[in-house]
Amino acid sequence: MACRNLSSAALMAYTVEIGHGARFSSAGRHKECLSSKNGRRLIINAWRASPHRILLSRRACGNNWSSRFAIQDAKSQWQSKITSDGNYSSRSLGVCSAASSTQDVFLDKEVSRDVSIVTDMLNFLNESWTPFHATAEAKRQLLKAGFQQLNEEQEWTVQPGGRYFFTRNMSSIFAFAIGQKYEAGNGFNIVAAHTDSPCPKLKPVSAASKAGFLNVGVQTYGGGLWHTWFDRDLSVAGRVLLRKKNGTIVQGLIKVDRPIMRIPTLAIHLDRTVNTDGFKPNLETHLAPVLATQIKAELLGKSETGGQSEGGNGAINSSKKPHHSLLLEVLAEQLNCSVEEIVDFELNVCDTQPSCVGGARKEFIFSGRLDNLASSYCALRALLDTCPDSASLADESCIRAIALFDNEEVGSDSAQGAGSPVMFQAMSRITKWLTRDTPTEGIEERTIRKSFLVSADMAHALHPNYADRHEENHQPKLHEGLVIKYNANQRYATNTVTAFLFKEVAKVAGVPTQNFVVRNDMGCGSTIGPILASGIGIRTVDVGMPQLSMHSVREMCGTEDVDLSYRHFKAFYELFTTIDKLTVDS
Repeated sequence: MACRNLSSAALMAYTVEIGHGARFSSAGRHKECLSSKNGRRLIINAWRASPHRILLSRRACGNNWSSRFAIQDAKSQWQSKITSDGNYSSRSLGVCSAASSTQDVFLDKEVSRDVSIVTDMLNFLNESWTPFHATAEAKRQLLKAGFQQLNEEQEWTVQPGGRYFFTRNMSSIFAFAIGQKYEAGNGFNIVAAHTDSPCPKLKPVSAASKAGFLNVGVQTYGGGLWHTWFDRDLSVAGRVLLRKKNGTIVQGLIKVDRPIMRIPTLAIHLDRTVNTDGFKPNLETHLAPVLATQIKAELLGKSETGGQSEGGNGAINSSKKPHHSLLLEVLAEQLNCSVEEIVDFELNVCDTQPSCVGGARKEFIFSGRLDNLASSYCALRALLDTCPDSASLADESCIRAIALFDNEEVGSDSAQGAGSPVMFQAMSRITKWLTRDTPTEGIEERTIRKSFLVSADMAHALHPNYADRHEENHQPKLHEGLVIKYNANQRYATNTVTAFLFKEVAKVAGVPTQNFVVRNDMGCGSTIGPILASGIGIRTVDVGMPQLSMHSVREMCGTEDVDLSYRHFKAFYELFTTIDKLTVDS
C-alpha cells in the first residue's frame, strides 16, 4: 500500500478477513491475501500512525466480489481494492474522514496482527551451531512453554492434555502434546526433521603440524560442498566431557564464537589452471584448518608437539598429545575450567558469520545449516504455538508431535537417527500408558496406521543460473510455499493419498504448495521419510522449504517461505484430525 509519506521504520503487518484470496504487489512491497479457516486473510504492510485504523469493506455481486481496505491517520488516507480476479489498485483519499458505508468495519491496530517468525528463527540458527546446541535450544523453549521433560531411562506417566518431551544423546528430541479427547487407537500427527548438517568434524587425534603451522585434522561429515569452507572465518562448537574435582564426569556444550581457524586457498599464481580445470581439493591434505603458527605458539610459551607432524618427505609421525595445547586452552577458557578437566570432546568446525536477512528487499535468509534447522524450527514453533497450554488441546483427539533426529546427513543409522526405533518406542510407550486400563487387541498397530508423518527437509529451489537442472514442469520457486516431493523409486515417501491430505490442509489454511520430481537423467536424494515409512508403516508425505546453495557453508532461502511453512505446520496440527477422513483400505 502506497503510504509513502509515513516513516518506513515503523512498518507493521496486519491480518484482515476479507472472504476470498488473491496475491499482489504494490509499490515494490509484497502483499498477499491468504485463506484461513473462516475465510481469507489479507496481510497488509502498513506504517504506524496515531490515530491509526484499518477500514475494510466488502461488496459482492453474484460470483464477483471486491474488498476495500484503507490505512488511515491524521494526515492522509490511502485506499486499496482487491477484486475476485486478483487485481489490485491503490489511491489516495486525502484527509481522513469517517466511514460512510454501512458495510464498513473498523479494526483497531491491536487486532489480528500477523506474526512472522523470521527473527526468532534467525536467533535459533545463531544459537544452534551443532545438533547438540539445536537440541538444547529446543529443550529450553519447550521448558519455557511448560512442557514436561521425560527420561527414556525412567518410567513415564502421561495423560490427556499433557505436554511432554525427551532427548536422546542430546542431539535429537521428541516432543508431543496429547489431545484431551484422545481415545484408544487414535493416531499421532507428527512433523519430523533433522538437526545435523554437513561440516568438518575434528578427528580423535586432531593435532597436526605442516610447514611451521599448527593444523587441525578433520574428517568430513555428510556430503558438503567442501570448497565453500575455504577462506571462511571458522571456529569450533560441540560437546565436551569434563571430569570435576569430585571425580564425576559431566557433559557441557561449547561454542567458541570468535574465529580461531581458517582453511586458506592456494593463490592463483601457484595454481594457474584452477579457473579452467576447476577447484579440486584433496579432502585429506588440503582441508586441514590452520590454527596458528608454531613460532607464535612457542613465543607465547606453548610447546606444541601435536599428535601428527609432517616431515620433509611428507611422512606423518605420531606423538603423545592428541590435540594441540593451544586448542585445549581456548576450550578451557570458553568453558571456564582447567585444561586438565577436559576428558574428551566431539567438535564441529563452524562458520562464525551470523545468520541474517539479506537481499535488496530483505527477502532472503543467508545462513549456514538451513538444511535442516529451518524445518526443525518451523516444526518446533508450530507445536509450541498450537499447544500453549492444556486448554488448547480441549478439542483434539489425536497426539501432536515433533521428531527432530540427528545423523540424517550420513544415513540415519545411529541410536539417535531416524533409522533407530526411537520414535516407534516413544509412540509405543505413550499408547500403552494411555490405554493401560482398557487393553485392546492391536492397539499399537492401529495407532500407527492412524498416524501421519510430515517428513520436512529442505527442497531444491529453481536456480536462476542453472535452470536446466530442473524438470521443466516441476520447478519450485522461493516465496511460493512448501514443496511436496515425489519419486517413483521411493526416494521420497509421498504417495497420492498423503499428498492429497497435506494439500487439503494447505487449501483450508490458504497457503500455497509446489510439486517436485527430479529429472530422469539425474540422481535423486532422499530423506528420513522413506526410512520411517518403511520402518514402522506410518503414512508419510515428504515436503521441504525451497532453498538455494544446499550443503554449502552458507545457504539461502526466502523469508516468506519460513512463515508459509510455519503456518502450514500450524494448520496441520490444528486441522488434520478433521481432514483425515479418507478411507483407502476399506
